[in-house]
Amino acid sequence: MGKKESNSAGWRSNKWIRAAIPALLLHCSIGTVYCWSIFSQEIADYIGFSKSATEWAFSFAIFFLGMSAAFLGNIVEKDIHKSSLIATICFALGMAGTGAFIYYGGAHPGSKLALIGIYISYGFIMGIGLGTGYLSPVKTLMLWFQDRKGLATGLAVAGFGAAKAIASPIMQSMLENLGEGGIYKMFWILACVYFVMMFVGHLLLKKPDGWHEPSNDADKPSIVSVLKTRPISNYIGIWLMFYINITCGLALISQEKMIVKCIGLAASAGIISTVSAIFNAGGRLGFSAWADTMKDRNTIYKLIFILSIVFTGLVIVTQGIKNGEGNGLLVVLVLALIFLVNAGYGGGFSNVPTLLSDHYGMGSISAIHGITLSAWGFAGLTGNQIATYIVNHSGEWVEHGTDAAGNAILVNPVGYQNVLFFTITLYVIALILCLLLVKPTDKSAK
Repeated sequence: MGKKESNSAGWRSNKWIRAAIPALLLHCSIGTVYCWSIFSQEIADYIGFSKSATEWAFSFAIFFLGMSAAFLGNIVEKDIHKSSLIATICFALGMAGTGAFIYYGGAHPGSKLALIGIYISYGFIMGIGLGTGYLSPVKTLMLWFQDRKGLATGLAVAGFGAAKAIASPIMQSMLENLGEGGIYKMFWILACVYFVMMFVGHLLLKKPDGWHEPSNDADKPSIVSVLKTRPISNYIGIWLMFYINITCGLALISQEKMIVKCIGLAASAGIISTVSAIFNAGGRLGFSAWADTMKDRNTIYKLIFILSIVFTGLVIVTQGIKNGEGNGLLVVLVLALIFLVNAGYGGGFSNVPTLLSDHYGMGSISAIHGITLSAWGFAGLTGNQIATYIVNHSGEWVEHGTDAAGNAILVNPVGYQNVLFFTITLYVIALILCLLLVKPTDKSAK
């Protein structure tokens, strides 16, 4: 009996079982939101709408991720079991609802009810699950891994980034093998699978026994009071550089597939997409773990922005996207930019909670992190759309080979190059904010 009690106490106090594994179960599930491009065209075709009309479902999902994180951060702070259960139910319900409205849209092509239902299910309901699910394990990880906070949060957030690389081939296989109506069947099957994964994560997730949240709200300072412990410009700087990093990442990543075609690697687009996802996940883990060894975690953002400026500038000067086809050096340069931006995009996510904890402490970190994730929501509405606007309103569309069906592929090399002028300008602004507004913490200054 004593041995059984000892074993039970062992797993109940194991940081991997109570923090790392549940975090991965939650983030590897919700991270599949980035698989949208795998099935967006299939949804559009099945319900009888244009791809651009259905694209708003993804933008709404990212927007409500940020907004739910901002407004529900206090719930996460008080009760991670309630917040992780909300995440589990909303994410699975959103996926199941998306499948139901796709089914309805297939039976009633062109139905606005089907399109709005997908917006609500994939965008709003799933978005709430994304925001609360993203936040729920982060503070718990930092509490269990006090000495390696960056490594811990990087591990979980890497799961969010790796979800696309893991789930994409599975989803593609399901679409090919489920027959007629495979698109809505896939959503129903995955809703069940992810509900089980997230529910197990919800059951396992637990803060360390030695940590106690204040039971009375009066015992806890307000978020504004916590933010005012440092110059408010400090937090504004963190929010803005986080927003800019995501906006620039989404702007380039949204055009990645067409850029790859421009430089003559259309046949390898799938492999390059997978490698990009690996760099995204690797950046989340690598940059955050590296930050643990630095006195000032903000140094990571300085490195990300400087490297992004250098490589973006090189591709602009050499016109690598326009002139890359047939030129091995320029192809390597463009691929290096794509992989670096993916890594920096991921690294920016994983370093935010630990940077905030260094500046504002652990007491209200979930709520502060949630408010900061609103930057992600706004970037989700601007990054892709601005890049698409630039491509559609500059340069010239030219034929570049044919697809499997024999249709001409149209690309806009100059338009994609012009997107880089937009991103390099923002990267320079972010670096200036990083250097001038976000001051080293007392701890890092020692």
